[in-house]
Amino acid sequence: MRNYHELQKARWEEGLFVCIGLDTDPEKVPAHRRSALVESTMLHFNCDIVDATRDIVSAYKPNTAFYKAHGSAGIRALQATTHYINLKAPDVPVILDDKSGDIGNTNNGHVKFAFEYCNADALTINPYVGRMALEPFLANGEKGFFILCRTSNPGAGEFQDLPVQTEWAPDGTMFLYEYVAFRAAKDWNEINNCGVVVGATVPDELLKVRQLVGDMPILIPGVGAQGGDLEAILKVCRDSTGQGMIINISRSAIYASSGPDFADRARDEVVRMNQIIQRTLGITKGE
Repeated sequence: MRNYHELQKARWEEGLFVCIGLDTDPEKVPAHRRSALVESTMLHFNCDIVDATRDIVSAYKPNTAFYKAHGSAGIRALQATTHYINLKAPDVPVILDDKSGDIGNTNNGHVKFAFEYCNADALTINPYVGRMALEPFLANGEKGFFILCRTSNPGAGEFQDLPVQTEWAPDGTMFLYEYVAFRAAKDWNEINNCGVVVGATVPDELLKVRQLVGDMPILIPGVGAQGGDLEAILKVCRDSTGQGMIINISRSAIYASSGPDFADRARDEVVRMNQIIQRTLGITKGE
């Protein structure tokens, strides 16, 4: 069985920290790559991106919403995409971005979908239902689970910045996103299979989360089209070994070109980011 933590660590050791979000919208796929079938359009586009980037990425992260939008055809395209990655890029982990989180046995269905149907290596999960309900996820030591903590969307602070009273805070209060990070590190990561999701658009909050979670991995969306500053987040997101970060880009890479060279332009964007990261961190591998 594939072990997410071993796969991810190996990519980091190569100096690779950029994750491509396969957030594929058939209407944005270059015209020459579209077909009459949504499933074929999405799959062939994804395969081209994977073929062009598999040696230079840290992970792939398909967001299930883009596939669910097209019903059974989209779900088949998602499954075929993850299986293609497993076949053609077996050393690259797949993080399924589903933000799963429900009650009781319902989560067993999420587990089966992510890890049996899609054969993903890691999954994003929603902490709102609490630790007990999430046990079907957290009990699986070979998979990775990224807990939503501080997201990159406008308006995220409506709930995430609410104050929480707790004896664990120096002044008795911390923001809700900080409390999620704290509890994830203190109580949920018993078998070292947890990480957190923090947006690149909030570097100050990212620093606070890193201080709370120690060396837990942080999945960082929001670089690129959402406006996150790569060099700013590199100053605050690393763990004590200089690793521990998965920096996700999607639209800025996969839609870098609307022409026949779209896959090459996606590779160029990853190379550009890799060069910034490796230069900042003083890394010579993975170039």
